[in-house]
Amino acid sequence: MGKKYYEAYNERYKATHEKNLCWLGTEPSPIVSEIVERYGIRPSDKVLELGCGEGRDAAVLLKNGYDLLATDVSEEAIAYCRLQNPGDEDRFRLLDCVAGELNQTFDFIYAVAVVHMLVPDEDRNAFYRFVRTHLNPNGIALICTMGDGTEERQTDVSTAFELSERNCDGQTVMVANTSCRVVSQETFHRELAQNGLAIAEHGFTSVPLQFSSMLYAVVKTA
Repeated sequence: MGKKYYEAYNERYKATHEKNLCWLGTEPSPIVSEIVERYGIRPSDKVLELGCGEGRDAAVLLKNGYDLLATDVSEEAIAYCRLQNPGDEDRFRLLDCVAGELNQTFDFIYAVAVVHMLVPDEDRNAFYRFVRTHLNPNGIALICTMGDGTEERQTDVSTAFELSERNCDGQTVMVANTSCRVVSQETFHRELAQNGLAIAEHGFTSVPLQFSSMLYAVVKTA
């Protein structure tokens, strides 16, 4: 079986790490700490990150003693995170949250810039179902996706592994195109509802140096 289009980010990480660069930077996503504080997520609560990438958000939670499992579909990303977090290597695990599952549930699940990498409806729905089925009855999830609330567009997944020139920390790097689907706020909310997730809070946020506008929703099982 060939690689899935959303695994192209593995090649992007490889290309940047080979040049001793960090693709996403180390600045954490402010929305994660904001939601943790606002909803009273405790260090003893079971926390799951989907799409941890190079670990910028995971590192903050681990430093503060949270019981976190950080996952990604990219082997390169997980290997990188384990090297960057000595003593917490077992907190990082390879996981395909579209086609895989875990045998445990969580009090808090968060995914920053993951669902917009998924293009076909079936993959996006599988992601939302994963979130729903892995939440504890009183748990919450934070889902952030690129968008300004009105724009809708998507890339051709057949080009996900093709190389293009990109700037990374001031250097030119040839990296995989990867994939992207931007949806409106209306579509985003409809997807959540269709997959059994009730919105407790929603709005807009941003991630330094990466995403100037993102939709976010805090959800519970409906």
